[in-house]
Amino acid sequence: MQHLTGLCGLDSGTIAGLLDTAEGFKKELVSASPSFSPSLRDRRIALVFFENSTRTRFSFELAARNLGASTLGFSASTSSVTKGETLSDTIKNLEAMQVDAFVLRHSASGSAEFISRITRRPVVNAGDGSNEHPTQALLDMFTLREHFGRIEGLRVVIVGDVLHSRVARSNIHGLLAMGAEVAVCGPVTLLPPDSEKMGVRLLTDLDRAIEWADAALVLRLQLERASGGYLPSLQEYSVHYGLTDERLERLKKNLLVLHPGPINREIEISNRVADRIQPPGYSKSMLLEQVTNGVAVRMAVLKTLLA
Repeated sequence: MQHLTGLCGLDSGTIAGLLDTAEGFKKELVSASPSFSPSLRDRRIALVFFENSTRTRFSFELAARNLGASTLGFSASTSSVTKGETLSDTIKNLEAMQVDAFVLRHSASGSAEFISRITRRPVVNAGDGSNEHPTQALLDMFTLREHFGRIEGLRVVIVGDVLHSRVARSNIHGLLAMGAEVAVCGPVTLLPPDSEKMGVRLLTDLDRAIEWADAALVLRLQLERASGGYLPSLQEYSVHYGLTDERLERLKKNLLVLHPGPINREIEISNRVADRIQPPGYSKSMLLEQVTNGVAVRMAVLKTLLA
């Protein structure tokens, strides 16, 4: 694997290999005295983020440093982009500085694939428009496998604005490749019209969806959807598609709850669900566990591409 621009087309063996590598890193991360082999010593990784980020950017930076690599931070607002420099020229200039790899986040769908064709360095897609976010999906799958011991045969429902979500697309590709059953649930205005062609179930009733599922991946709702004609109001969305404590109380089983963050509390997910510590017989939030797993997964991706 030379680049990781998306999970579309990746086979189950490649995905499982990345998750297996991440498993070893996770054990070390949570140990009392973590110690990592500096397998990427003297490597320089450029974090080229044209969009704001907290979890993804910092976890890539930690992942690189844990492996002995140095990172170069890039901010579009303080770069030559403000003077008219193109994305391709930015990448070529960084490559001329002998950067060893690029972690790219950009608002344009397909930007990571485009850059992978013009550089000899490995490219990792940290989110490109509404296309893909492969490392987020990998950490979601890692979290599921760690909890259930498997991915094959699991029922996973993706809830919310699937139409515009790069997280949803990468998860659909990855989960299906690993043998999971996938459904999408939300208002019809926020669901892809070709959902069933992608091999996923299309549901519009959240209560039925979580009754069917083993795990729910709740997506962040972009608040401008309410003013863009996709929703009558945020309040109505919360009533019909917000994952609340009351909804989980009505379930006769446990439901694993995931969310890529950041959270719109009391809109797509309630405070109590987001912060829930699992008592016996209740569903469990994995939000902070996902953040920890993100470092391990991104270490696995960087090591696979660069070591």
